[in-house]
Amino acid sequence: MDTRAPVFHTLGCRLNAYETEAMREMTTAAGLGDAVVVNTCAVTAEAVRKARQEIRKLRRAHPNATLIVTGCAAQTEPETFARMPEVDRVIGNTEKMQPDTWKTMAADFIGETEKVQVDDIMSVTETAGHLIDGFGTRSRAYVQVQNGCDHRCTFCIIPYGRGNSRSVPAGVVVDQIKRLVDRGYNEVVLTGVDLTSWGADLPGEPRLGDLVMRILRLVPDLPRLRISSIDSIEADENLMQAIATEPRLMPHLHLSLQHGDDLILKRMKRRHLRDDAIRFCEAALRLRPDMVFGADIIAGFPTETEAAFANSLKLVEDCQLTWLHVFPYSPRPGTPAARMPQVDGAAIKARSARLRAAGDVRVEAHLAAQVGQIHHILMENPRMGRTEQFTEVAFPEDQATGRLVSARISGHDRRQLIV
Repeated sequence: MDTRAPVFHTLGCRLNAYETEAMREMTTAAGLGDAVVVNTCAVTAEAVRKARQEIRKLRRAHPNATLIVTGCAAQTEPETFARMPEVDRVIGNTEKMQPDTWKTMAADFIGETEKVQVDDIMSVTETAGHLIDGFGTRSRAYVQVQNGCDHRCTFCIIPYGRGNSRSVPAGVVVDQIKRLVDRGYNEVVLTGVDLTSWGADLPGEPRLGDLVMRILRLVPDLPRLRISSIDSIEADENLMQAIATEPRLMPHLHLSLQHGDDLILKRMKRRHLRDDAIRFCEAALRLRPDMVFGADIIAGFPTETEAAFANSLKLVEDCQLTWLHVFPYSPRPGTPAARMPQVDGAAIKARSARLRAAGDVRVEAHLAAQVGQIHHILMENPRMGRTEQFTEVAFPEDQATGRLVSARISGHDRRQLIV
């Protein structure tokens, strides 16, 4: 048997990274030998182009390995990768999370197994897949509680790569987090494709806030809980209650806002309007004055005028956003937005730069406001940790990775805080 461990290359989101760790466990258990597994992203056409580029590079680096392509791009356009001479296998997002897939692959290798194994993702009804204990760093663990999305934003192809929303039952999540705390993790992050839809497919239709409150109640030894990107319009009463009353829930929310103009939001088929986003941020800040927001914003969505863009730019201040993820719009074939009138590429680039500059101003203001304050910092490596608001902090001397350190902030370098 070939004892060489497979090489994994992950593109895209944190959930993909989580699933790569699950595949690593499954391929080890299956005894899969000399192979390269590329876990792709399909969020933009550029992401697919990058996947093809990485595949060619990996084939040159590993000429004799079996090269396996999986992930969202493999799910949405398997034929694109099956046609590539560098590729030996294409497997879908459901198949990659099934141990039997890897057992068959290990037994057959590049024999009789079909080159393409991609089923209809929309037919998948089971809860989000393989649970692993301890993905992340030695300081922070990520727990997948939800997969898929029931919404159909006009720019997004991810539902066709991930399928409809499925939730992991609360009891399973709590048990996993208990194991992580027993292993010494000081922070757990809840992740999913559409996190605030958690529970809609479970008995009694619980909400994300119910899950958060249950975790904090049943795992009293968990020092810090984070939630990843949320859709603010779906924030429920218990989630707001947790924000107000639970100091172990970190005061950092990443919001899927996408735009600041009502007409563009409607053309995106989003479920909120500009004022909804502003009201949510104002409410969260009233409940938790130290709350810091991140946000996804798309620049140059089809039909975006300068006035519409100005509304996105103004939203940075109106919502007091700090950590911006700015996405220059690029048409994704197969989505309704790709058929809408497109914005000039130079304008998209310029608007993206203006949004990032506005974000930089907000970051610097946030950093300046922390000087002199004492923060509880989770160390990610010996010289860098993160505050409760996910702000990087540089240390002059080595600290123990994974440890929670209390320290007074002495300054900043416009990028991170300094002890």
